[in-house]
Amino acid sequence: MASSLPKHSCNRWKRKLSNLISSILFRLVFRPDFTINRCLLRLLDRKIPPSTTRGVAASDMNIDSSSSHDLWIRVYNPLTFFNSDSLPVIVYFHGGGFAYGSADSKPIDTLCRDFAREIRAIVISVNYRLAPEHRFPSQFDDGFHVLKAMDEGVIFETLPENADLRRCFIAGESAGGNIAHHVTVRAVECELKRLKIVGMILIQPFLGGEERRDSEIRFGRGYGLTVEMADWFWKAWLPVGSNRDHPAANVVRSSIWGVKLPPAVVVIGGLDLLRDRQKEYVEWLRKLGEEEVLVVDYPSGIHGFCWNSDLPE
Repeated sequence: MASSLPKHSCNRWKRKLSNLISSILFRLVFRPDFTINRCLLRLLDRKIPPSTTRGVAASDMNIDSSSSHDLWIRVYNPLTFFNSDSLPVIVYFHGGGFAYGSADSKPIDTLCRDFAREIRAIVISVNYRLAPEHRFPSQFDDGFHVLKAMDEGVIFETLPENADLRRCFIAGESAGGNIAHHVTVRAVECELKRLKIVGMILIQPFLGGEERRDSEIRFGRGYGLTVEMADWFWKAWLPVGSNRDHPAANVVRSSIWGVKLPPAVVVIGGLDLLRDRQKEYVEWLRKLGEEEVLVVDYPSGIHGFCWNSDLPE
């Protein structure tokens, strides 16, 4: 009887097959003229309604139904704690190159549900507007709008009574990590009253720049997100006529001296093409005087590895 392939060999072939499928779908969905085939994307992106499952209750709430984009959030409440137990709040921004994904997408719902249960926190997932229909700074505006609504008590009826707004973390993965950074900067500058941001959780933040970094050259093909894909997302999102050195993308070029950011956790993948930019970002934070920056480095992590259940991480 033939012996089975080693696990690492199977994973390598799975990754190659996944990369091939992703490349084909990318070209079908994300067009060369920087428009998106939303009909096809909706078929690929399974939506699920809010529910109570796996020890977590979820509910949806409109933040501004009078606006043209109908900004809304999904709130996750772990049920394994008494209402008297004060729980921190995590405001989460999903990834997707600013162009796809939503708070009711199945993988995003699953991730937020896991966060709520495992971290023991109230999680608020923001359904922000998407590019290219809504370019920069729409996503930042939506995120800040949610924080203002929390600060002004607009969503008290949706939040559990034990939600501690004085222990609020801003989190995001990939493009959501970029949004989380900029929304935090804006919130710190405006000095919120009821809401206190005590930390950022940035999972492989989507950062850019015109000059290629070594990791973009080494891991720009064959490791999930490619340089071609990343360039497409920047072009579809940034203001028309700008490039990847725009401060929304090349964050380390932005000037926020004097702004005291909260402590941060930055998750980095060893095989992520954006690894070098994320390390630059960490050093930039430290130069700003932010000494409390924790780097969590997963050596085998490609960009978006948190969605890959085959990886040991």
